[in-house]
Amino acid sequence: MVNGVVGGSSFAWMGRKRMYKFDLHCHTKEGSIDAHIGVVDYARLLKIQGYSGMLVTDHDSYKGYNAWKNLEKKPKELEDFVVLKGIEYDTRNGGHVLVILPDGVDCPLLEKQGLGLRKLAHIVHEMGGVIGAAHPFGYGYFAIMNTRLFRKNPDVLYLFDFIETFNAGVRVYSNLLAKQLAAILRKPETCGSDAHVAELIGTAYTAFKHPITCNNDLIHVIREREKVRMGARRTPNMYKNRNVIIKNLGIYGYWTYNKLQFVINSLGRTNEIRKMPLRYV
Repeated sequence: MVNGVVGGSSFAWMGRKRMYKFDLHCHTKEGSIDAHIGVVDYARLLKIQGYSGMLVTDHDSYKGYNAWKNLEKKPKELEDFVVLKGIEYDTRNGGHVLVILPDGVDCPLLEKQGLGLRKLAHIVHEMGGVIGAAHPFGYGYFAIMNTRLFRKNPDVLYLFDFIETFNAGVRVYSNLLAKQLAAILRKPETCGSDAHVAELIGTAYTAFKHPITCNNDLIHVIREREKVRMGARRTPNMYKNRNVIIKNLGIYGYWTYNKLQFVINSLGRTNEIRKMPLRYV
């Protein structure tokens, strides 16, 4: 184990004391256009591997979480499996941001991508939630460290409540830099698979000393900087098809899609903001 993250083909040994393993970056086909596995099957695969729960973080959508919440009956083998509500928000200028709101707090605005990072942070914090930098040294504009906003205003990094220091979808070196960043900022760390396909499910975990049963529990751990353990494993195919041409096609294709969505959602964002209490905006 190096700085809480392990390589090889198996997870870090958790010791005799029970800890509660969660994947804190999960995409489902119900909520993310680039994901290929449903929320129930995702949960099953995690449960088989000894996980206690997951945080659904679809792109600008709560459809994956809602699909779970609206199940008439949970599968028997998943009755004690915890599914938390999150989102991976596409900001206009600050990369991808993981957002966790308190239990019972709804914010339809978060399903309209295109807010600036400062505005997003203000709204989420006023609502009692937390935000984290997803894969901060990842590819292209998805990562805060590659943005013009960061280059002009490095202090924006302090808007984040936590840093994702291991993401199974980016290079090892990028994760090491993210860990250094968290140390410099003195921010809590999280670890997530960012899985969009079945083969990457179970490649990363954040483990907690105490049960996490709801969003409020997770927010508390982050705010109090409670100690967690993190682990990860590589799969043989984790970095396949990562040649420059395919990587850039993916980055710029998604960039184009998001730019269009920013424009399409502009009226929707404005309408949602008008509905919110003044202190939020």
